[in-house]
Amino acid sequence: MGEVCQKQQPWLFGVWRTCNAFMCLFFTLASYVQINDPDAGLWMAGYGIPAALCGFIVWRAEVTETLAWRRVADLHVTISCAVISMLGWKVFTQKLSEIFQQEEGRECCGLMLTSAWLLLCRHSGRAPVGALRVSTAVAVTVFPFVAWLYYYINKDLRSAWPSHCTTAL
Repeated sequence: MGEVCQKQQPWLFGVWRTCNAFMCLFFTLASYVQINDPDAGLWMAGYGIPAALCGFIVWRAEVTETLAWRRVADLHVTISCAVISMLGWKVFTQKLSEIFQQEEGRECCGLMLTSAWLLLCRHSGRAPVGALRVSTAVAVTVFPFVAWLYYYINKDLRSAWPSHCTTAL
């Protein structure tokens, strides 16, 4: 099946795999920076699982059609959606502003990113990836790297963060 995807739209397939490689890298870095977090194991798994799933797509794109890949991805998305709901409710009820300055806001956004990416990857091995999926993937892939760079450059934005958020990288 992977050969069919490559032959029909090879450049789209190449961009798709490249996006998954970059998201694998991003999720791996996101997992690594959790090392100083008080609940590091939870968040390392929260980013490490999508990193591994993206790595499998880079290695073999049709893996998204296997039962094991789908079940792990579905379980991760389900748990993430539950945690997103709880964190979102906390942000809403406490009327927190400047969401990226609040740990709950950053955690919520990180889980939304992992869930959105895994949903975008779902069934991508079934047929050739199309221009809409690839263009969405490029936009989603660029965003976290640009945001991370922006926050890294602007130290004023990180000044109110707890120390465990600023010491890993």
